[in-house]
Amino acid sequence: MTNKELDLAFDFVQYTNQNIFLTGKAGTGKTTFLRSLKSRLMKRMVVVAPTGVAAINAGGVTIHSFFQLPFGPIITEKVAGHKIDNPNFKKKFNKRKINIIRTIDLLIIDEISMVRADMLDAIDEVLRKYKNRFLPFGGVQLLMIGDLQQLAPVVKDDEWNMLRSYYNSMYFFNSKAIQESSMVTIELKHIYRQKDDVFVKVLNEVRNDKLTQESYDILHQRYIPEFKPKEEEGYITLTTHNKSANNTNKEHIDRIKKKSKFFKAKVDGTFSEYSFPTDNNLELKLGAQVMYVKNDSSPEKRYFNGKIGKIISFDKDNIVVRCPDDTEDIYTGQELWENIKYTIDKETKEIKEEVIGSFYQYPLRLAWAITIHKSQGLTFERAIIDANAAFSHGQTYVALSRCKTLEGLVLSSKISKSAIICDREVSIFNKQVEENQPDENQLEAAKHKYQFDLVKEIFNYRQLDFWVNRLERNIEENIRSFSGNIKETAILIRKEALPKIKGIADSFINQLISMLAENPDIENNKEVQERIKKAAEYFYKFHNDNILEKLKNSSFESDNKATKTVINDALYNINKILEIKQNTLEICKKGFRITKYLEIKAKSTIEDEKKREFKKEKTPFRDIDTKYPELYSMLKFWRRETADELDVELYQVAPNKLLQAITNKLPVTKNQLMALSGMGKARFSKFGKEIIEMVEEYVEDNSLEISTEDPESKIVERQTRIKPTKEKKTPNHEKSYKLYLEGKEISEIAKELGFVNTTIESHLARYVASGDLDVDEFVKQDAIDKIIDYYKKNTETTLSDAKHELGEDISYSDIRFVLKSIEKNK
Repeated sequence: MTNKELDLAFDFVQYTNQNIFLTGKAGTGKTTFLRSLKSRLMKRMVVVAPTGVAAINAGGVTIHSFFQLPFGPIITEKVAGHKIDNPNFKKKFNKRKINIIRTIDLLIIDEISMVRADMLDAIDEVLRKYKNRFLPFGGVQLLMIGDLQQLAPVVKDDEWNMLRSYYNSMYFFNSKAIQESSMVTIELKHIYRQKDDVFVKVLNEVRNDKLTQESYDILHQRYIPEFKPKEEEGYITLTTHNKSANNTNKEHIDRIKKKSKFFKAKVDGTFSEYSFPTDNNLELKLGAQVMYVKNDSSPEKRYFNGKIGKIISFDKDNIVVRCPDDTEDIYTGQELWENIKYTIDKETKEIKEEVIGSFYQYPLRLAWAITIHKSQGLTFERAIIDANAAFSHGQTYVALSRCKTLEGLVLSSKISKSAIICDREVSIFNKQVEENQPDENQLEAAKHKYQFDLVKEIFNYRQLDFWVNRLERNIEENIRSFSGNIKETAILIRKEALPKIKGIADSFINQLISMLAENPDIENNKEVQERIKKAAEYFYKFHNDNILEKLKNSSFESDNKATKTVINDALYNINKILEIKQNTLEICKKGFRITKYLEIKAKSTIEDEKKREFKKEKTPFRDIDTKYPELYSMLKFWRRETADELDVELYQVAPNKLLQAITNKLPVTKNQLMALSGMGKARFSKFGKEIIEMVEEYVEDNSLEISTEDPESKIVERQTRIKPTKEKKTPNHEKSYKLYLEGKEISEIAKELGFVNTTIESHLARYVASGDLDVDEFVKQDAIDKIIDYYKKNTETTLSDAKHELGEDISYSDIRFVLKSIEKNK
C-alpha cells in the first residue's frame, strides 16, 4: 500500500536540500520510514537521537556523543551575538570526526520533540565550523522526525533562567539556525496503529487539546475502578513516574512463589549502561508477565517491540513465552543490540557504521507496568492508563495512543481536563504545519533549486575569499616573525585573480538563470549541460594558472610556532578549497550529475593524513630565495637539531633572518659573523664556532670565492679557499675523526668538543667522501639502498625534499652520509 506523504517525504530527502520536519500522530510509520532510509538513499548520512536508548533503536548515536555537547545549557556565540565562554563546549574533534562532519550530506535527528533549541544551535555552530561557515547547519540537510504533541524537551528551572533571554521556549523550532533556514513540514496522516475511527477521533482531540464532551464521555466509558485483569489477558499499566512502575513490577514478581532465574547479558566493547535496552542482570520467574523490547530479527517476525506475554517455561537456550490471542508459543532466544560509531572507509571514502560495542540479552523485561516516557513508540493490545498525575505536555496523549483499540484501554482513574496538558505554542505551530503541507509543485521547485544551488556552489568564491583575506591579515599581524614573498602572492590573488574570476562566475550564473527559465531541470537541459562543460574547462585552467601556480612559486618561512601555525592553517584551507573545486570541475567537464558531484566533493573534502603531515613537515611552497639554498637547508637542519637537543624554540638558536644573512654573506670570521643583525655576544658564544665551521665546510666543498677581511676593512681579498690562520691549529673535523678512530661514540665526541651530534656527523661525512670511512658504519644497508634509489630517480632535488619523500625512518644525517659516499664513487 502506497502512502503519498511518505513518498513525498522520501523525494524531499533524496532530491532536494530542504530541511524537513517529518511529523505525524502516534502510529503513522515515522520509525519505519527512518529505518528504510539507510538502504534507499544515495546521500551520506548520520543518524542521531537525544537519548541512548532512542539512538540504539534508531540505529544511530546520541547527539551529545557525536557533537560532543555538554549536558547543560549551551549559548553559542551566534545566538549571544558576541564572544562567550562555554568551557564545556570546546568543539575540539579528532581527525576522524572532522572528516565525517565535513562529508555529511544529511543529518537525521530522531525524537526531535525532545531536542532543545539550544542543542540545535550548538549543532549549527559545529557544522558551520567544519562545513560552510556561511550557511545554517553548514549547508547540511536536516531530517527531523518526531511528534511535538508527544514528549517535550526537558529543561530545569535554573537552566531555563539562563536560556530565557535568548529563546521563547525550548522547542526545537525556536532554534535560531532553524529560523534562519527554510524548512518544509510533512505530516503523516494514515494511522497504522488504530483502525477504529471513533478512537482515532478521540485521540486527535486529546492531542490538540480540543476534547469535546462527546469524546470525553466515550473515553470515560473505559473508566473501570478497581479493575483486576486476569493474568492471561496481558494488561500493562502505564504510569507517569518510574518509582510507581518499578514498585508495581516488584510487587507482582514477589507474589509469584517460585525461584527467580537471573540472566546476565553479555556486554562487549563500549556500551553505556544508560543505553541498555533491558536489564543487564535480568530477573525473571516462571509465570512472570513480560514485554518484548525488540522486534524479532528472524524471518518469522514472531514478536515486536511492546508485545506482551507470559513465561511458561525455561529450556537450555530459550525462554518460552505465551502471548494472548497467539496460537503458538514463542521460543525466545537472545538478541543482539549494537552500539556504533561513524567512520570513513579507507578504501571507498564512504561514511560507514563501525560497531564499537554490543549487548547480547533476552529481549524481555517485566511488564506489569511501564512509564509513559518509556512506552513512547510502543504498541499495546491492552493497557491500564494512570494518567491523572500527568505533569508535562503530551503525556496523556502518549499514554492513550499506545493502545490499538478503545476496547483494549482501561482507565484506572478519571482523566481530568487539567491532566490533558498541551502547550499552546505547540498547538499554534502544529496548526501552521497542517495549513502549509508541501505538494508536488513545491517538490519540483525544490528539486530544481537544489540542482542550481549545487552548481552555484562550484562557482562560489566566498569561502576562498574569506581564507585569502585571513591569510593576508595573519601575515600583517606577524610581519616581523616571518620572511618570504607569500604576502605579495596573497595581495595579488586578492586584488587581481579573485575579483576577475568572481566577476566571470557572477556573469556565468546570470546566464544560467536565463537559460533555465524554460527548462529548470539542469540534469536534463542539454544546452545548460554544454555551457557547464565549457565553464568547467575555463575555471579549471584559470585556477591553475592564476592561483595555484602562484602559490606553488611562493615562499614562506617562520621560526615562530604561533605564526607558522596560523599562516599554514590559512594556506592549507586555501589549497583544500581549490582542491575540491578542481576535482568537482574535472567531473563537470563531462556534465553535471548530482550523485557524481556529491561523491567527488565528499571524497575531496576528506583530509588525507599524509597531506597533513606534509603540511607540518614542510609548507607546500618553495624555500626562501637565498644566494646558496643548499647551505640555507643545512643551517635550518642544524638549527632544528640543536633546538631539539637544548629543548628551546627555533628562534632562540637563530632567527630566520640571521640564517638568511649567513647564507648570503658567508661569514668565516668572528667579526664577520658578529656584524650580522641578530648575532649577539651570547648567541655567538653558544653557536658561533659551529656556524663558522659549517660555512667554511660549505665554501670549501663548493670552491667558492669569499672574503676573509672583516666588514670594516676597505681592502677585500678574494681567494678560492680560506687562507690558513697564522696560528696553525688542528681543524675540528680532524679532531672528530681522530676521536672516532679511538672508538668513541658520536655523542661522546660531541660532548668532548662542545658540539651537537649533527656537527660531528658532518665532520665524519667528509671522511666518507674521502673513502677513509665506510658509509655502512653510520647508515643501515636498507636505508642506503633507499636513498641511492631516490637520488637516481630525482637528480634535481633539495635535501629537505629528499627528507620529506624518504619519510621518518631516514634522518638528514643518513642522507648526507650517503650523498658523501656517492661523491666518493663519482
